[in-house]
Amino acid sequence: QVQLAESGGGLVQAGGSLRLSCAASGGTFSNYAMGWFRQAPGKEREFVAALARSGGRTYYADSVKGRFTISRDSAKITVYLQMNSLKPEDTAVYYCAADITRSPFTIHTGLSEYDYWGQGTQVTVSS
Repeated sequence: QVQLAESGGGLVQAGGSLRLSCAASGGTFSNYAMGWFRQAPGKEREFVAALARSGGRTYYADSVKGRFTISRDSAKITVYLQMNSLKPEDTAVYYCAADITRSPFTIHTGLSEYDYWGQGTQVTVSS
């Protein structure tokens, strides 16, 4: 059973930066593609970024492309989401998720394609 724990959220002014971390335990980290999602109040959870199991391929939602970067540190069994040039519309609870996949290059953007989820971390961007 994989357990994911997000951290790094907080309150930041528009234009600022945050780095979210997602620490994994209880599984073989190298077997997972990873993703970040977010859910704003009153809205559905939406895809933000994904990283293939190999670490060599990434994909981003159009709304964050060029501002956010997903990466992983296999030694620390941690996935990061570096968020720059934050906007008030980035305010949401951010979740990391793990997708058990045989393919080293597969990236999924749908919620149902992920097998494990963290509890989320709040990001609030003030204007």
